[in-house]
Amino acid sequence: MNVLWMQSGGCGGCTMSLLCADAPDFAAQFSAAGLSWLWHPSLSPQSGAEVIRLLERIDAGEQPLDILCVEGAVLRGPNRTGRFHLLAGTQVPMMDWLTRLARRARHVVAVGSCAAWGGISATGANLTQACGLQYEDTRPGGLLGPDFTSASGLPVVNVAGCPTHPGWVMDTLMALALDQLHRIDLDELGRPRFYADQLVHHGCTRNEFYEFKASAEKPSDLGCMMEHMGCKGTQAHADCNTRLWNGEGSCTRGGFACISCTEPGFQDPGHAYHQTPKLAGIPIGLPTDMPKAWFVALASLSKSATPRRVRENATSDHPTVAPTIRRTGLRRPSE
Repeated sequence: MNVLWMQSGGCGGCTMSLLCADAPDFAAQFSAAGLSWLWHPSLSPQSGAEVIRLLERIDAGEQPLDILCVEGAVLRGPNRTGRFHLLAGTQVPMMDWLTRLARRARHVVAVGSCAAWGGISATGANLTQACGLQYEDTRPGGLLGPDFTSASGLPVVNVAGCPTHPGWVMDTLMALALDQLHRIDLDELGRPRFYADQLVHHGCTRNEFYEFKASAEKPSDLGCMMEHMGCKGTQAHADCNTRLWNGEGSCTRGGFACISCTEPGFQDPGHAYHQTPKLAGIPIGLPTDMPKAWFVALASLSKSATPRRVRENATSDHPTVAPTIRRTGLRRPSE
């Protein structure tokens, strides 16, 4: 299957993430999956007139297109004309090219939260009228409309993230190549369930602190960052702490709160990313499956049972109290 990768309005960070894929041989893995590049702005030698001719051939139906990947938001301004972003050498708005190409593609993949929902490109007043391919923030629609399906019958596959994990992109493309990604494999926002049915909270190294509600109070602290530092790991759908970035880390492992970058609307939370908004001292953003009354009761009980080690280490930048050395009490029945 061939892949065409187009970059629209954004920073190019998802391409940078893909180029940092920790596969031993990225090109060989791509080829082994039966995938080949028609064109990628950072990986292909063609440019200028050669690329324009390729796009024209796809638009005319002369060149089959299996997978269209779009990185970056669609810039529709000013006044829905798309004139803010013209494809160089064509004087045709990028939004028009993407619409044409999507109609020809067997599959359409939004790579990153900008292409999925508008993302950072749509923040604030959104003067560029940025949107995603099939969503405008949380609202279905975007460039292609809520009822769009590609030639395969799938809606836009939203590999959301800012940037998106290279493993999510590779696994999605390989699943499409093997015809193993169907509607049932996408969640209600069109994200592949293999990563979107997880929470960033799963596998977080700070989970013991979370369980006892032993919270960090400043950026360098080891404790849970949910209560004071703005972490949304219990709400964000992604497997960042079980599928580590470059095999080594994640935002929370690096001491940074999860800002829920795989979710629509993350770019405008209404508060500083490093702060947790509260109501009557209770964080507004609670775990996705937990009623507020349960959380309050659990938090009160957990804090009353917090071991000294957990409580003191939570507000330190390194472990200051080691686990107590004690026999576990596990013995053979004969003993």
